[in-house]
Amino acid sequence: MGITQRARGVLRRRDPELTMPPGTRNVVYGPALPDESTVHLVLDLGLRIGEVQMASGAGASDVTATIIAVVNAYGLPHCEVDVIYTSITVSCYRGTDLPPITSLRVVRNRSIDYTRLADAEALVRRIISGEITASDAYAELDKITTASHPFPRWVATLAWAGMAASLAVLLGGGTNVLLPLVAAGSTALVDRIGRLLNKRALPFFFQQAVGGAIATGVALAGYSTGYLDNAALAVAASIIVLLSGMTVVGSMQDAITGYNVTAAGRIFELALMSAGLIAGVVLALYIGLRIVGGDGIGGGLDVQDIGRAEVLAPALHLPVQMLAGASTSACFALASYAPPRPLIVAGAGGAVAAAVHSVLTLAAVHTVLAGAVATTVVGFVGGIIARRLRIPPLVIAVSGVAPLLPGLATYRGLYELSVLGSPTGLTTLMLAVATGLALGAGVVLGEYLAQPIRSRLGRLERRIAGPRMSGPLRPTRRRLD
Repeated sequence: MGITQRARGVLRRRDPELTMPPGTRNVVYGPALPDESTVHLVLDLGLRIGEVQMASGAGASDVTATIIAVVNAYGLPHCEVDVIYTSITVSCYRGTDLPPITSLRVVRNRSIDYTRLADAEALVRRIISGEITASDAYAELDKITTASHPFPRWVATLAWAGMAASLAVLLGGGTNVLLPLVAAGSTALVDRIGRLLNKRALPFFFQQAVGGAIATGVALAGYSTGYLDNAALAVAASIIVLLSGMTVVGSMQDAITGYNVTAAGRIFELALMSAGLIAGVVLALYIGLRIVGGDGIGGGLDVQDIGRAEVLAPALHLPVQMLAGASTSACFALASYAPPRPLIVAGAGGAVAAAVHSVLTLAAVHTVLAGAVATTVVGFVGGIIARRLRIPPLVIAVSGVAPLLPGLATYRGLYELSVLGSPTGLTTLMLAVATGLALGAGVVLGEYLAQPIRSRLGRLERRIAGPRMSGPLRPTRRRLD
């Protein structure tokens, strides 16, 4: 990396040798840095903070900006950050006479803990404001990353079950009391079995397949025994729960902000996990049809009546839709270990998303456009409120998307392919993919639109900053010490 004219002027004022004629001086270009041990400490501190953000689903641009802000705060003004999906690399430029110091950290842990993310962001704010030394910040970060979850794991299981029950109501199954209960029970069972499989290091592809098979099997059993009028809504609710933990928002943010390698990695993982889920659902449908027979459960799998209920439900039950959307997002945030204040704001975001989507659906707006507009509103409002309340916007964004994930369209496409044998199932699945991408893009657009209002940056700064879901608010200016 070259050195600016301003930096050359600073160095000349510091070292009189730089004003001597050529050939009579030893020219050294570069910033004045702390000692080497401090440089290593600061780089590792920035890497570990970036790891917490990546594990929580933050975009590569957010991780890059956060690391640069942290190292700048401790006197390292010339650092380059390279973020890919599985690792983070930081290189510190030390001038023309010394090689750069480069550190790398592999991101292995992908478990979402929004309490850990919020604590890490609070620490970043203290670092940028100069309230804490590098060694104290490193010690505090170690406490944050090694702390246990804020509440027991069974609370998260209940939250996932509550999310499935809320989704069953949101999809139009509020008239059948047993439907939310069956959806909640099957989701709780999937979560506990998934936890056991995760302890045995079973790849997530197979965990998704097992989860999809269990959710579909429980719904089919409920219909065949007469407890459910239609098994499709229960399966769709469970599918959305299994899809909700995926990084749809982060993938779109990386793609839009130019981090194409990281975006490709996340999209590929999203596709692979979805393929595992599809395999499990199709396997359960195939076995169920062979055991019970097509005439026995075919009606319970039919989604034609559900499609009509989707249009009528927003007009007749808008308050119920809002409450179900709020409960869905709040339960997702709770299952992701969000603190109380982000939990409440996430619930409000889910209510807004469900209300906007319902109104647009009533107005005969296409479902892809309706989802994009709804999440844009969530990203815009959440982006303004989150910073004022010192809440990571990522929590509101991901939670607000959860009620609108295309679980019903995914199930409809799988039903058409595996049961009806119709090629229109591929078109329906492509519609589900387009809806998911539109949801992620809408959130990122809303956050981008909220930034000038929220931060009151200048025109140039707004152009540089881009949409932000995590980390420091404004772009950090590199300074020369």
